Amino acid sequence: MAQRDRVMRMSVEQPLWRALAGYRVLAMIYAIGLFAAAHDGFARPWLAIAYFAVLGVWTLATLPQVASAAACTKPFLAVDLTVALTGILITPLADAVQRVHDGGPTLPSIWTAGSVLAFAIKGGWRWAALASTLVAVANLIERGTPARDTVHNVVLVWVASIAIGYVVEVARASERTLARALEIEAATRERERLARDIHDSVLQVLAMVQRRGAVIGGEAAELGRMAGEQEVALRTLVSGGLVPVSRVSEDDARGAVVRGAAEDEPDDGPVDLRSLLAPHAGSRVSLAEPGAPVPLAPQAAREVAAAVGAALDNVRRHAGEQARAWILVEDEPDEVIVTVRDDGPGIPEGRLAQAEGEGRLGVAQSIRGRLRDLGGSADVISVPGQGTEVELRVPKHHRQTNDPRGKAEQR
Repeated sequence: MAQRDRVMRMSVEQPLWRALAGYRVLAMIYAIGLFAAAHDGFARPWLAIAYFAVLGVWTLATLPQVASAAACTKPFLAVDLTVALTGILITPLADAVQRVHDGGPTLPSIWTAGSVLAFAIKGGWRWAALASTLVAVANLIERGTPARDTVHNVVLVWVASIAIGYVVEVARASERTLARALEIEAATRERERLARDIHDSVLQVLAMVQRRGAVIGGEAAELGRMAGEQEVALRTLVSGGLVPVSRVSEDDARGAVVRGAAEDEPDDGPVDLRSLLAPHAGSRVSLAEPGAPVPLAPQAAREVAAAVGAALDNVRRHAGEQARAWILVEDEPDEVIVTVRDDGPGIPEGRLAQAEGEGRLGVAQSIRGRLRDLGGSADVISVPGQGTEVELRVPKHHRQTNDPRGKAEQR
């Protein structure tokens, strides 16, 4: 049964958020460790202890906020950066003056970089530039003078955060491009599937009505003429006018979301291709098949049988009702080969390309399209006056994946 709105979610950002959450915890532990190793030299250790208590609670309590772009809101980013800037600015009050002038670490130490990186991942390089600039100003105020090591650390945070923000923006643009490409491919495959179904049913009936109406004459001729006009209009629509509803990325921050039409095939085991081809045999159609079963996946077997049916329809339409046809089934180790041959007048050179250009998709879609979707091929060999031969090849072990994630992996 067909299942619509199959969802595929892609996000190169998610690993960055997980890495950021881990970094914040490790940076908090590192900052506390630095204080524990040198707490005897602090002028007001109680102030540092109070700050680290707040920092520890804040870091652990806000881990869900740095789990995804949707949870990382602007108010959270503002408070988070405020915690980092406060730690930098109160360092001269808690630490010894000499240690501050000698280039000792600030209270939050490298934890500050985690706050800046959150800005970069959430908003790109512009947000990163703003946050790193505020951190740079706070560091200069804390040190009092633009010392070499302070400038070095400020520039390092600035460049790193802006670079990461830019990479995130490029990744998001790539996701949108990939989502659009998958959307176009899904739409094209759906259009080809509909084109095959319409060709095998509606267009065949309209063409028959047109022919029979012309033979009968009278009012039937007018009906045939109208059927012919509708056939031409429908062929034009099938060949270029079926455009499905656009499927676009829903949330850039959470990754692209693609909704495509997919059909679920029940896993009922292999199907004997001979049982599906047997109904085509008749007084003017001979079927030669192996004595043993020819197992194929259910979808593959049905598509091959439908392609054989389309080839026989072409024989009846273009070679006449009295033309004879032969179906040969060959079961090779890695593939199944089905050949449909007739004794008709053959196809003039260039006629297939001309028919496809006119929107007549019998060979292009009902035969070649089906085999291409199965990973196989369809070759048409015709010599004027010597009949036509259609050779269908389908691999035995090809597995058509309906899971969009599987498609993404294949590509």
